[in-house]
Amino acid sequence: MQSFSAPIFKLGINPCVDVPEAVLKSLRQQSGKATGHIPVRGALNGKEFIQTVVKYKGEWRLYINGQMLKASGLEVGDEAKVNIEFDPISRKPLVNPSLAAAFQTNKAARDAFALLSPSRQHEVSRYLGSLQKEDSVNRNVERVLKHLTGEQTDALHALMRTKRD
Repeated sequence: MQSFSAPIFKLGINPCVDVPEAVLKSLRQQSGKATGHIPVRGALNGKEFIQTVVKYKGEWRLYINGQMLKASGLEVGDEAKVNIEFDPISRKPLVNPSLAAAFQTNKAARDAFALLSPSRQHEVSRYLGSLQKEDSVNRNVERVLKHLTGEQTDALHALMRTKRD
C-alpha cells in the first residue's frame, strides 16, 4: 500500500487529488497496465474507498466522490491523507439474469450490450433487477433488446424513465 498527502481541489465540479508519480509507478506495476485507468482501493483520511485513478488534462488523478468526501470529514482545500493500492477485483458489472438469458438467442443485442460503457451496463442491469414482477422484467428486457438491435431507438431511455413496479 502506498501513502501520500495532497490538497483536495476541484476540477470542474469534481473534487480530486493529484497522484504523485512514484505512487502512480507503483500502481502501474501492481496492475500490470501501461495505459488506461487503474482500479484502486484504499483509505482517505482513514475511511476506506474503492475508486479508479484516471488521467485527465495531462495529470493522473484520484477523484473524490461525495460519499468519500463526507466519510473522510474533509473538504475542498484540505490536505488529504491517502493510502492506496491496486484493486484486482473485477469491476465488470453483472448482467441481469433475464437479460443474460435473452442474449443466448440474440447475438446482435449481446454484442451491442458489450459495446456499452460498464456504467451503462450496470445501470440497465440494476434497473431490471429492481423490478418485482416477472412480466415487468420480461417486458423491459424486450425493450432493451429492441434498443440494442436498433428496432426502437428511444426504448432504453424510456425504460430508465419508466416508473418502477
